[in-house]
Amino acid sequence: MRTSKIPLFGALVMTALLAGTGARAETADEGDPIEGVNRAFYNFNDGLDKHFFQPLAEGYVKITPDPVRQGVTNFFDNVSYLNVIFNDILQGKLLLFVKDSSRFVVNSTLGIGGLFDPATSMGLPQNDEDLGQSFGVWGAGEGAYLVLPLFGPDSIRDVGDRVTSMLLNPLFYVSSIYTFPLQAVNAINTRANLLEESRVRDQAALDPYVFTREAYRQRRDFLIFDGNPPSTGLDEFLDEDMEESDTPGVLKVF
Repeated sequence: MRTSKIPLFGALVMTALLAGTGARAETADEGDPIEGVNRAFYNFNDGLDKHFFQPLAEGYVKITPDPVRQGVTNFFDNVSYLNVIFNDILQGKLLLFVKDSSRFVVNSTLGIGGLFDPATSMGLPQNDEDLGQSFGVWGAGEGAYLVLPLFGPDSIRDVGDRVTSMLLNPLFYVSSIYTFPLQAVNAINTRANLLEESRVRDQAALDPYVFTREAYRQRRDFLIFDGNPPSTGLDEFLDEDMEESDTPGVLKVF
């Protein structure tokens, strides 16, 4: 994937700091018309995470070897990959469709059901496509920002992918007696993979809600435009500061 003009992490941190300086901005965010409801759900999710999911994930990391955790990540990435292939077609990315289909077959067979990832070493890297990205490629705007209980950040444009990704996942058609333990492991493993990101958010953000919202938006734009989202006012601000700053390197940490 191509790199963006401004490092994504830097843009997210800078956006959060700028947005958070006024606490709750005097002018409401037009893309977040139900911010009050969203904040309530955000606080609910955050409390549940800090008192349950985060400690569980930290314990999981302590007792689970890295190769095992990587195998779990590989398996669930692979079993959900049909959704990526489906959206390759919707976006007209025919070459990517062939490559992603080949990746799925290779990892499902040589990778022993996806536990291993030989496809990457064979020149078939993992891609990330979904229905929200397809709508974005077709020109659909984000719509209202949403925070869903338990699931977290979403938007009107992106929320439909929760249905298609479920229907295209082979585990959906297996009895819940077998899949519930697997999904529980997936949830814990996914949270474990995000421990460092959540620490950065907690340390850097004056307003964690705004930080999370802007991080979500920028990541979605990054994916929709294949790593080259359109320049924003924030990009220009960062460019000018890096060119004109009297303190060389002051923004390099971003």
